[in-house]
Amino acid sequence: MVIANAGFGVVGPVEHLGLDDYRRQFETNVYGVLRTVHATLADLKASRGRLAIIGSVSGHIATPGSSPYAMSKFAVRALAEALGHELVPAGVAVTLVSPGFVASEIRRVDNAGVFRADSPEPIPAWLVAPVERAARTIVRAVARRRREIVVTGHGKVAVWLQRHVPCLVAGGIRKFGVRSRAEPARR
Repeated sequence: MVIANAGFGVVGPVEHLGLDDYRRQFETNVYGVLRTVHATLADLKASRGRLAIIGSVSGHIATPGSSPYAMSKFAVRALAEALGHELVPAGVAVTLVSPGFVASEIRRVDNAGVFRADSPEPIPAWLVAPVERAARTIVRAVARRRREIVVTGHGKVAVWLQRHVPCLVAGGIRKFGVRSRAEPARR
């Protein structure tokens, strides 16, 4: 089994971000995953193995202020879908893993990719899934050769709504002023 995971989150309104912010986001989140795929492809094919590609619920739903991160995770989702079709003749199963909020340091990393230890967790604790539970869910899905898994309950609801009633999601984002998290403060 190979897990292709690379990521941090560039956030902010498009007018405050430059092309280098988007380029840096793609270099890590998309090309980092692609480098893992290329480095392991021969072994995956030889073993008829399993490839887990870590995306995000943000690869299904974009919110204001999240365009670089969402774009990168939409690209990762497309990569997983294409590789799923491409590698099935070789016996390789591809699973797209779309976590919601899982306990990690990603929300405390600034737009330059620097970890800000003194930044508080911006997501309420009741929405953050423990790593152990997320890992068990991912391993089970990959072992069963599932095409896709959305890890958290709130993520499953959000992705389902986006797929089936996208106008409701768009209306909710606008009505309730949903925005991406703020960039961790640089001190």
